[in-house]
Amino acid sequence: MKLAVDEIRKKEVDYKNEKRDPKKRKNKGSKSKKVFKVILNMAIIGGALGLFLLYGPFEKFRAWYITTAMTTMHHQYLATWFYSEETINNVLSNNRVIEVEGETDTSLINTDSTEQPITYENEYERAVLEKDQNHPEYKIIDIKEKNFEGYLAVVYDASKIHTLVTSKLNVSGQYVTTMAENSKAVLAINGGGFEDLNHNSTGGSPLGLTIANGKVITSKSYGGAGGVIGFDEDDKLVLGRWTAAQAKEKNVRDAVTCGPFLIMNGEASTVVGNGGWGDAPRTAIGQRRDGIVLWLVVDGRRVGMPGADMDDLIQIMQRYGAYNASALDGGTSSVMVENYKVINDPIDSTGAHKTRPIATGFGLILEDD
Repeated sequence: MKLAVDEIRKKEVDYKNEKRDPKKRKNKGSKSKKVFKVILNMAIIGGALGLFLLYGPFEKFRAWYITTAMTTMHHQYLATWFYSEETINNVLSNNRVIEVEGETDTSLINTDSTEQPITYENEYERAVLEKDQNHPEYKIIDIKEKNFEGYLAVVYDASKIHTLVTSKLNVSGQYVTTMAENSKAVLAINGGGFEDLNHNSTGGSPLGLTIANGKVITSKSYGGAGGVIGFDEDDKLVLGRWTAAQAKEKNVRDAVTCGPFLIMNGEASTVVGNGGWGDAPRTAIGQRRDGIVLWLVVDGRRVGMPGADMDDLIQIMQRYGAYNASALDGGTSSVMVENYKVINDPIDSTGAHKTRPIATGFGLILEDD
């Protein structure tokens, strides 16, 4: 008790001494002012640097900033706050993807080929064709580039790939982990675009045409990039801008709607500038001429690793032999799931390391019902 009383008295004495000594009070005030000035100067310098980047001579930065913001679901204001509608439209017109016209020619894809070459043309062919003995149905390849990293999944039997659809259709989306577990998909990726009706980053209403096991799930008009992306009854990846009736004529069994189309019958789409989509996490799907399917998921939104643009997706797909390929939904939706667990590193708009509930996906389902 005596120690506590002594401590209180000591503090009272110190306070009185400080009160009597104006120099001490002045020193405290000076230190506070110095800290405030430092913070203020840093804010001024940071603001000036930001304005210099936004309005200075850095056209590539301005194009990256505007296209990245305008292709997000909820953060277009990051562009509209600082730039006029005319400037934004001008940047978007100079950064776009000119998609290959037409539709896939399925006669050029041979899904019956099972023979593997004794020698490989390059390291990428070897990476695709040498199977993983732990699970010979698929293989996962690490992708590491300057601005992004992720995974390329190689699926050897396209007949086992099916559309995954949220069980809360037109109400809310589901995580791909949940959709994969519900359908017993050992491997899965996110699929097509969706409407965010309640502006809460969860989409239960798929865009355009959605087909699962030959059944039309949704059939809406779609005027965005790309179109129908899926597999026909011969297990060939098909890309086209079709209605439900036209897709039925094409014998499409599983499909979603998204884009842009990246490669059509071996011909790559033309990327003008940065493609108009900026750098972000991305998902893409492709098929080689031997019928092997490629699923690409890349991460971004990290310091020094913003993500991939459309030209990056084309280059990776070509590198591993894709003859037809398309982008799927990207950003926070981009996810790859193995055995019901997320294996990539999605980051949402708040910076949290997580994905979001979505409307559709593609799953590798080995077990028959």
